[in-house]
Amino acid sequence: MIIHTGNRTDIPAFYSKWFMNRIKAGFVLVRNPYNPQAVTKFRLDPSVVDLIAFCTKNPAPMLPHMNLLKPFGQYWFVTITAYGKDIEPNVPPKEKVMEDFKRLSEIVGVDSMGWRYDPIFIDEKHTVKWHLSQFEQMAKNLAGHTKTCVISFIDLYKKVERNFPEAKEVSTEDRLHLGKECIRIACENGMVIKPCAEGTDLAAFGADCSGCMTQATFETALHAHLNIPKGTGTQRKGACACILGSDIGAYDTCGHLCKYCYANTDARLVMENMKKHNPDSPFLLGELMPDDVIKDAEQFSWIDRQQFLF
Repeated sequence: MIIHTGNRTDIPAFYSKWFMNRIKAGFVLVRNPYNPQAVTKFRLDPSVVDLIAFCTKNPAPMLPHMNLLKPFGQYWFVTITAYGKDIEPNVPPKEKVMEDFKRLSEIVGVDSMGWRYDPIFIDEKHTVKWHLSQFEQMAKNLAGHTKTCVISFIDLYKKVERNFPEAKEVSTEDRLHLGKECIRIACENGMVIKPCAEGTDLAAFGADCSGCMTQATFETALHAHLNIPKGTGTQRKGACACILGSDIGAYDTCGHLCKYCYANTDARLVMENMKKHNPDSPFLLGELMPDDVIKDAEQFSWIDRQQFLF
């Protein structure tokens, strides 16, 4: 199976010590965000966890611990944009993150690395011309360290509208122009553009519109075929083929406090929650409560071992 760490928060950036403790313990407890008393216990055992998927804006805190992750397959999506502290208050400078990206790529391999340049929004400061200039500089810097770049345009979720009220949807014209030019630049630097849940409009220009965390993505990282059970959760039904079913994070715990974030309600709640974090707890947030009902996750390897018989 596949364990996800980054759909609800940024574990490598803020909770690497906790995550390493869970790897050593061999299990993690996760609350259902919509039914908090329902707790799932996941084994963190390479015999049943084929791959751990990471999404982060700062992989640096995890780099000293990579030896503990060697038994697991890995896929890393690292988001690197050129926005400033007014948009991404606690994200390290892009120059530092790019250097860490390249170091990480040398450890896990180019097939296990993806660069995310998203979400893209347009305003007076962050114009189409600005995005393309920044994107080209970063693509040249990261060339040879990944074959994949994911782009997406800002989605105005309710949390985003509340925390970033000045944000506006990107027009179709700008989406097509930006997408076409990003595809060209990526291609020149040995990368394929994968739009994230953006439909198929950019396929005509050479984008791979199948999804960014697909079966093919993980099979390429593992160099193996996966027999994935039917009904495995997807990000957005009908919009892509991403496999995002088992995430061990928690909402309202990401300290980056990016204005466009869909996973944080507000900064005050995030700060309160981060104070509750105990790196020795089996939960990312909080402790076991008397009324909790723990259920063991059904876990088994998805790797098709039969292919190695022939």
